[in-house]
Amino acid sequence: MIDCFIPYINDEITSQTINELKQERCVGEIILLVPEHAAIPQLGVRTISIPHLESSRTIRLITLMSKNEYVLYCPKPVKINWGQHGLERLNQIASFTQASLIYSNYYVEKDGKREEYPTIDYQIGSVRDDFNFGPVVLINQKLLQKETVLNKENYLTAGWYRSRLAITSQQPAFHINEYLYTIVETESMSGNGQFDYVDPRNREVQVEKERACISHLKAIGAYLEPVFKKVNLNATSFDYEASVIIPVKNRKLTIADAIQSVLSQKTDFKFNLIIIDNHSTDGTTDIIKQHAEKDDRIVHIIPTRTDLGIGGCWNEGIDHPLCGKFSVQLDSDDVYQSENTLQTIVNTFYEQECAMVIGSYTLTDFQMNTIAPGLIDHKEWTYKNGRNNALRINGLGAPRAFYTPILRTIHVPNTSYGEDYALGLTISHEYQIGRIFESLYLCRRWNDNSDASLNIEKLNKNNTYKDQLRSLEIIRRQKENKKKSHDKR
Repeated sequence: MIDCFIPYINDEITSQTINELKQERCVGEIILLVPEHAAIPQLGVRTISIPHLESSRTIRLITLMSKNEYVLYCPKPVKINWGQHGLERLNQIASFTQASLIYSNYYVEKDGKREEYPTIDYQIGSVRDDFNFGPVVLINQKLLQKETVLNKENYLTAGWYRSRLAITSQQPAFHINEYLYTIVETESMSGNGQFDYVDPRNREVQVEKERACISHLKAIGAYLEPVFKKVNLNATSFDYEASVIIPVKNRKLTIADAIQSVLSQKTDFKFNLIIIDNHSTDGTTDIIKQHAEKDDRIVHIIPTRTDLGIGGCWNEGIDHPLCGKFSVQLDSDDVYQSENTLQTIVNTFYEQECAMVIGSYTLTDFQMNTIAPGLIDHKEWTYKNGRNNALRINGLGAPRAFYTPILRTIHVPNTSYGEDYALGLTISHEYQIGRIFESLYLCRRWNDNSDASLNIEKLNKNNTYKDQLRSLEIIRRQKENKKKSHDKR
């Protein structure tokens, strides 16, 4: 039997949900989650008043009121229509696996049209706070009870996040690759949440989720103290102090802006621009050649290989004999915000004695008009918790720059998504990453962006890869921390 905890939406929708659940033979009790200070609906089931759907208090109340082996929990207030024997199937999988939590794929219905919305498998590295289980999860009540007894932390909005981290570390979650229900999308559900985690309006929520994540990493032996290797920035001599690296393929509309942005930089050191032209076919190559003929600071590379992603193009650049001491990123459709950006980045390497620098950027449209949320400064990257909190979020910021000798020992994964995130995790494992919180960079959002308007299949592919990167980092940390602990004994 399953105890069902569902959020109150309104009398009509909630009554439909209750009646549908009552038809299921596996349902024990149905309990409504109602916001504090709201009127208590009279719908023939028990209700509990809660401060927030995902608060620690809510999770504890659910644990106290549940009497059966599994708990159906809906942390999102959306209308759910169950598929044929959908809940029964979830219950069956629970009995087969005894998993910590079970979740499935689902459909999304909007304007009368229904589309598939597959979810992805849960990994040890699925610690980001926006992992999508869908709006319905089936939770092992005994594990949840154990977690709430042991965990005395209080979170207003990160209670469920902290609890699911804890229970999935005790026993694996299980993803059933079947479409068991449909959610009916409303206007309040639509919109792009890609940058929610850096929206300043969400700052308090992010701080709380950071606290929950750090607590989890400490519990599983994957937390890193703020102790870093020293970086000798003068260990090797270079002809150039810095190289701006631009991988590009078919960007005839933007590459000239990017080139001019670099050539207009004012510095007290020698720099060059390395462009890795990944076999463009739209006229981009001719534009680069025209600029290179006029300015000998431009190094135009067309790789012999034809299997390179963005990361592979970066490797072509950093391994080039003319690459400078610092390798500085610029995407082919973006520009530096001022003529002082390169100088500011290089100064930061020396001031903060770091192996990598991450700046801040401003989101713009194609015409470079600022769009919401504007400045992306990633202030969650602090000296103490930056590399730990990096496991919770999906990006580290831009522009990025690297001390080339260290980057040459690591190299960049030959992918076209997440290669920068992989580098950030790898470098920060040992070295300090410097931060610049002022905007240095204008980041265009337009139809040809690599992460613009992603369909669910592409989004899932990207998230699976980044979760895998987190898994690798967590396993590496656990192994090293265990060895350190053993050596101390």
